[in-house]
Amino acid sequence: MSTGHMPLPADVDTTYPPAPWRMHGQLWVSLFRVRSGDHPDREPGVYGVALVKYEEPSPLTYGELLVAHMVSTGGSPAKAVSITDIWVDSPASVAGGRELWAIPKDLCDFTFRSERHVLATTTTWTASLGDQSIATATFADVSRMAPRLRFKGATWQQRVEPDPRAGQEVTAWLTGSSKALPCRSSWSFDPDGPLGWLHGKHTLASFRQADFQMSFG
Repeated sequence: MSTGHMPLPADVDTTYPPAPWRMHGQLWVSLFRVRSGDHPDREPGVYGVALVKYEEPSPLTYGELLVAHMVSTGGSPAKAVSITDIWVDSPASVAGGRELWAIPKDLCDFTFRSERHVLATTTTWTASLGDQSIATATFADVSRMAPRLRFKGATWQQRVEPDPRAGQEVTAWLTGSSKALPCRSSWSFDPDGPLGWLHGKHTLASFRQADFQMSFG
């Protein structure tokens, strides 16, 4: 899994913008169920696995793979999304995510190919850690034909050791709009990779958020 503790490469730019980040791009997400007893280190419930491409005019442009599930926070908001695993291909995003919102970002490599047809868009992603595959996914959707709708939510994270602020709870609010519709998806998780606990699981549902605009944090 990602830990948020992997050291960043030396001599790379980790300058990140102040919060909030005003992001633009494309998102694909699928839902998977983890049943009680499936994996001792994973709470049972529904997990969302998302691939995101942040594009211009975002202050940082990069790819992202994340896994998250809903949690009760005991505060405001009462429920929020908690990110359990996340990789990006931007050192600046890693640094900012860790420092600003306690999001446990690590680095990985992506390949991305998307083709627009008359109505549908087909997209293929791969994510890997050097020679170790994490996941491969393909999608087909017509979300660009959907009306633009607003969305809002929040992430909730807790800082962990060795951060000297371990135990601190951090909430980040997000608001925005997108063109969202269900889509078709196919996922493959390397059984020996960090998301091997999802290997063989079937999607409950998949969605695409096309051309999203979002304020985060």
